Amino acid sequence: MSPRALAGPEIQRILALVPWIVAHPDSPKSDVAARFGISVEQLDDDLALVLMIGVPPYSPGDYLDVEEDEDGHVSIRLADYFQRPLRLTPAEGLALLAAGRALLAVPGSDPNGPLATALAKLEDALDLPGLVVDVGEPAELAAVRDAVAAHRRIEIEYWSAGRDEVTTRRIDPEVVFFATGEWYVGAYCHRAREERMFRVDRIRSVRSTEETFEPGATAFETGDVYTPRAEDARVTLELGPSAAWVTEAYPTEALTERPDGSLEIVLAVSERAWLERLLVRLGPDARVVAPEAFRTLAADAAQRVLGQYRETGGSARSDPAVSGRPDPGTRKRA
Repeated sequence: MSPRALAGPEIQRILALVPWIVAHPDSPKSDVAARFGISVEQLDDDLALVLMIGVPPYSPGDYLDVEEDEDGHVSIRLADYFQRPLRLTPAEGLALLAAGRALLAVPGSDPNGPLATALAKLEDALDLPGLVVDVGEPAELAAVRDAVAAHRRIEIEYWSAGRDEVTTRRIDPEVVFFATGEWYVGAYCHRAREERMFRVDRIRSVRSTEETFEPGATAFETGDVYTPRAEDARVTLELGPSAAWVTEAYPTEALTERPDGSLEIVLAVSERAWLERLLVRLGPDARVVAPEAFRTLAADAAQRVLGQYRETGGSARSDPAVSGRPDPGTRKRA
């Protein structure tokens, strides 16, 4: 089996990072890293990938060029191809507009920069009256953003998908970012007494405590929304071809693709309730290979849910196996 990392957040960040550096040449790497909520080391890794971006026939002039001086100032030079105007069909333009709006939600993107200006022009060119393309925002996102900006401690009512429970937590929110299709807030949780990552759409309410905190105590890597613990169970699943979406939706530690289109993957699981929901959702398209203690998990959960339906006349929402959207739940996730 070969390891497979979740690349989505990194790609989103690089796509947002390139136009910003192009518009701000000779920026100190430390400033760029701080703007995008990453370390200088991660920025160096991102810039190494930028050097590989090019178009056929992949001659030296067909790649992006990253320039760095002795003082750590960085610039990006676009290849000629990327400076030519594109001719897009309406469908291609709409897809590009939707993708661009998502990139503007990446921390560090300039809401008034070249990307935003280009998207505004594209929206006008599409000439679709009443068209609104934007990244959906959870109800409490504005309140959380205000708390981050003011370094204000807040109290939240939070639903944990892994444990299927609502808890009250006092948190120091450090950063809000968009990754893997969801909004997250990285914060110090006073209940857990360590850093946690919260999905904003699972925050039921926000209350200000009128207290402030000193920012910068915790360095969150935006996009890093899943960090398994060493003691978490590693579960090997066999997936049918129609369940291949699991490898894109959740970080897998190993993946084997078979000639018939089926997959064998390894997931880190810290909450059995999350795995129960995933297995019930997948049905016959998934089978637990290891560990042996988890092989009957899906059948047991299905029987329990069925029993509750019989007892309640069709309502089994209280059971963790059917409530909420799957979410691994780890040290960094609450």
